[in-house]
Amino acid sequence: MFTLLFLVILALSFAVEWWLSRRQLAYVRARRNAVPDAFKDSISLEAHQKAADYTTDKLRLGNLDRVVGLLVLLLFTLGGGIDIVNRFWMGFEWPLLVTGIAVLLSTMFLINLFELPISIYQTFVIEERYGFNRNTPKQFIKDLALQTALSLAIGGPMLALILWIMQSVGSYWWLLAWSIVIGFSILMSWAFPTFIAPLFNKFTPLQDETLKKRIETLLDRCGFQSKGIFVMDGSRRSGHGNAYFTGIGDSKRIVFFDTLINSLNHDELEAVLAHELGHFRRRHVLKMLVASGLITLIGFALLGWLAGQDWFYSGLGVSSQSDALALLLFMLITPAFSSFLQPVIAYFQRRHEFEADDFAAHYTRPTHLISALVKLYRDNASTLTPDPLYSAFHYSHPPASIRIANLSTKSS
Repeated sequence: MFTLLFLVILALSFAVEWWLSRRQLAYVRARRNAVPDAFKDSISLEAHQKAADYTTDKLRLGNLDRVVGLLVLLLFTLGGGIDIVNRFWMGFEWPLLVTGIAVLLSTMFLINLFELPISIYQTFVIEERYGFNRNTPKQFIKDLALQTALSLAIGGPMLALILWIMQSVGSYWWLLAWSIVIGFSILMSWAFPTFIAPLFNKFTPLQDETLKKRIETLLDRCGFQSKGIFVMDGSRRSGHGNAYFTGIGDSKRIVFFDTLINSLNHDELEAVLAHELGHFRRRHVLKMLVASGLITLIGFALLGWLAGQDWFYSGLGVSSQSDALALLLFMLITPAFSSFLQPVIAYFQRRHEFEADDFAAHYTRPTHLISALVKLYRDNASTLTPDPLYSAFHYSHPPASIRIANLSTKSS
């Protein structure tokens, strides 16, 4: 029975995503040859068509990735892949905890290996085609090796701890495991900007004294404390521009991509920063952390129940039972079962973006944020004409026309 439920949910999730993708493709292509009225004076037809083509190519690759992901999931579950991996490691007769870690890490490694060609094609074909790729094969391999090493060094011990808790604590093990995962997430939020991010990119203190003074003045007006203002060498890998806050407590820092610094003027950079400040002042980070914590708690409680059910394993093509297999199966099937939460999550994310825009409009001129956003849409080849239903499911930010229209009302 659970096998049938799994296949139905998987098919339904895949069908919805495929249908939404086809809608987006048709919607964007049908509007490729006309710039929306709100952007006619700021976005050329050539730039608009580039964004449409870029969106189309990414969607097609996304559909291929979706098919590959579906086949890989079926291969490792009902196809017996996990059973094969588990029997292989069981043959060494290692302690149960060590065997469980080996099964988890090797299975995830194999799954990522199947998905690697998609990532390579995205970087070196699509991103290259549209002038965004600055990466090299050497840098790509170096990043991949470093990510793998960090996953083993950080994720390995965390998985070992969770498996040990599952094996050693009573029926409420999931509550302790959840507490540790949340604590670890907070610790990583603190450690990431200082210890991990510099392994991949160079962070240089902002040198432009005029811009730095304006930013510090804005921070004072907003009552915000930061560890520093940094420029990241984003152009080392990509032509896309961005800005973000990272860290918690005393480790908070402001980061601008160098591509963004080169694209926007001081007024626009200040407005973009004010928007990011709005996320902190409106407690969006805390709200999302609490929501994520609650969802994770429900997930651990559900896993605690499923781990003791025979049908959970047999229904997913696994002939034996263990805590490691329960954790692995749960991680693999959760995306399909939770995919229908996407529009709800996206709704709250877009609402947060509106609130951050309103905050920025209060502390800076709305016209500055509008001009910054228009440049970002143009430079990042973001489509100006997304399908409304597709964007409702997948867009964490409001569509361009709606967002600009909202900011325009603040200017009057």
